Amino acid sequence: MHCPFCSAEETKVIDSRLVAEGHQVRRRRECAECHERFTTFESAELVMPRVIKRDGTREPFNEDKLRAGLQRALEKRPVSTEKVEQCILKLKSTLRATGEREVESELLGNLIMDALKELDKVAYVRFASVYRSFEDIKEFGEEIARLGD
Repeated sequence: MHCPFCSAEETKVIDSRLVAEGHQVRRRRECAECHERFTTFESAELVMPRVIKRDGTREPFNEDKLRAGLQRALEKRPVSTEKVEQCILKLKSTLRATGEREVESELLGNLIMDALKELDKVAYVRFASVYRSFEDIKEFGEEIARLGD
């Protein structure tokens, strides 16, 4: 690890701790030359499956797109950022656990709706209305009625 202050190649690890529920390692390091200290984070780089869109095109899984969709659905709802991040980690873990190199966008959409149903029912209905392209108020009512079951 190069020192970000003097670019020296020798640094030593002073402290290591697990963070993000064990998904990351936080390391405090010290440069052997300038003695400045800095923090690094280490996490496993796991390959996410590609997403097959409804029109047949394929694109890499995009965590930022997932986060933006969740945040749009959860806008002005009483759900903490921590819960959203836990939800994203769980969704990514579920996708990797399929063992597939490619997954249909429909599978991803359904996983997101299931997660939102547990997080916040209003956010779930918001997301479902866009994802399923609700045409009128009747479809909203039917979806809300299903939530009551």
